[in-house]
Amino acid sequence: MGRIFIIIGIVIVVIGLLLQYGNKIPIGELPGDFVIRRENITIYFPLTTGIILSIIVTVIINVIFRFFK
Repeated sequence: MGRIFIIIGIVIVVIGLLLQYGNKIPIGELPGDFVIRRENITIYFPLTTGIILSIIVTVIINVIFRFFK
């Protein structure tokens, strides 16, 4: 039960930090993120952002699973 409260606390802290400083993180503006602008349409293809977020989420999930073993 204690581990669950620790995980919930960490998640709340991370969400709070994202809300506080999230607008300063250049998500979608990294090199490798493609933006196509035409007259009536804008297409975003955040390739680099997707790869970085995938790596971060994978590491977090692995840490959580090892924590509960």
